[in-house]
Amino acid sequence: MPRALLVVALAVVLASPSAMAQDGHHGHGHAENHDWYEKLKRPGSNASCCTGTINGVEGDCRPTRAYQKDDGTWYALLDGRWVAVPPKTVLNELAPDGRSHICANKTGTIFCFLGGSPKS
Repeated sequence: MPRALLVVALAVVLASPSAMAQDGHHGHGHAENHDWYEKLKRPGSNASCCTGTINGVEGDCRPTRAYQKDDGTWYALLDGRWVAVPPKTVLNELAPDGRSHICANKTGTIFCFLGGSPKS
């Protein structure tokens, strides 16, 4: 396959909705998981993790990829870039699908994070 064609094919795959959902892009994958996202509470409070808009329009929670370093710090993809997850936002529970999920607004403020089992 010519190099230029390979580059174009890779760009199409990386820009696909499923690839964006895995990279923690705002709004991607929220609708499929909304029923249990809306039940998540921020650590230490009764405030919801899911502060997205209503009626199926973008949500703050979405699936992502993440890993945990030896010191216990989680790193997650948030809108396509790796960020350290503040420990105060980590929920000590697993998502029903076992994957990592992050709840953050468009400016990058993380409300809640669920680490995958064991790493995802």
